[in-house]
Amino acid sequence: MTSAPSAVIPADIGNAVIDPNAYAAWTPLLDQFDWLRDNGLAVGKVASPADLHEPFWLVTGFDEVMKVSKDNQTFLNNPKNAVFGLRSTDALVRTITGGSPHLVESLVAMDAPKHPKLRRLTQDWFMPKNLRGIEARIRQIAEATVARMLDAGDEGDFTRLVSSPYPLHVVMQILGVPESDEQRMLVLTQQMFGGQDEELNQSGIRNLPPEMITQIVAGAVRDFEAYFAGLAAERRKCPADDVATIIANGQIDGAPLSDRDTAGYYIITASAGHDTTSASTAGAMLALAQDPEHFALVKANRDLLPGIVEEAIRWTTPVQHFMRTVAQDTELGGQRLAAGDWLMLNYVAANHDPAHFPDPRRFDATREANRHIAFGAGAHQCLGLHLARLEMRVLFEVLLDRIDHIELAGEPARAKSTFVGGLKRLPLRWKAA
Repeated sequence: MTSAPSAVIPADIGNAVIDPNAYAAWTPLLDQFDWLRDNGLAVGKVASPADLHEPFWLVTGFDEVMKVSKDNQTFLNNPKNAVFGLRSTDALVRTITGGSPHLVESLVAMDAPKHPKLRRLTQDWFMPKNLRGIEARIRQIAEATVARMLDAGDEGDFTRLVSSPYPLHVVMQILGVPESDEQRMLVLTQQMFGGQDEELNQSGIRNLPPEMITQIVAGAVRDFEAYFAGLAAERRKCPADDVATIIANGQIDGAPLSDRDTAGYYIITASAGHDTTSASTAGAMLALAQDPEHFALVKANRDLLPGIVEEAIRWTTPVQHFMRTVAQDTELGGQRLAAGDWLMLNYVAANHDPAHFPDPRRFDATREANRHIAFGAGAHQCLGLHLARLEMRVLFEVLLDRIDHIELAGEPARAKSTFVGGLKRLPLRWKAA
């Protein structure tokens, strides 16, 4: 079976979903997703007239994204890249890696049977029962972070003062990375996930060509690998009570992890473990700063905190897409897909699907049945989702105790990124309690 003649995504929308600037603008992109669904294009084909990228199916409907996410036999994370890239960058990555389309051989680039075996190594560590044992330490980090914010005065950039350093410190403590190395980890993460944004990749150059962005990301990956090779060697020699030790000494089918698998495990834990939580935390503060009544409501009723956390994750959707490869002929959203076809699961679109979320652009801590897909679903659901929720809840408990009022003190700015996104600047003014 071959792909049947199908609805084709208009060129302007096809270009927008792969344009980092579109995610920085945000609202016009959400308008385009609405247009697609309103016109029966929850699943549609995106092609490049100049053949700059492989054609792919854009999936924007919540139900369709959820269906793909839960069917890990029909829709694979491998063998093609699990993140969108142009043909030129794919060729460059394969040259760098010796043939693999993945710069990092992490859990997000694996399928069964390997994926569940590696995931099980740390899965119990990230479960709520175990995390309760480190909640007191997380609270100490939250209190120290908020204290530094208040010591800075009555206004500042919330991303720099709180939402970036707080989850970074938590995940590095979990990994066993010394606090003196945290700034290095932050820079490398920004280069890897923020390669499309000149402020975050620290190039100072606007509109870098894709190949140069790939080189920046590849450089960050190499630095990550070198650092964690040293950490792994140390933990094999001197085990400690941390995730780094579990990974360093992990075995699959009786054999130690390969160097590439070990590095990939460290990198995905270190980078995805804080950048996404940072984005959701900043998103929640933006929403509360824009709506004083909502802030007062939550401050007065802490039972709403789980709602704040969940709504912030949905509303922000830090991981904006993943790609999947069709393993066998199938149908999705009325479209016939052939084995080998490439799909983009657009989580931003799915989490703003009005068929599933009434008035989806409104931030609502009281939203009922907030079954979003920001953490993914199925076998590849985010391993750290319980940690992210715990970090955010604890931080907002502390913030609401220490702050009586917040408001915007300037114009927020979102990162230019098609993959991991969120606020890169959030100027706020606050009144301490």
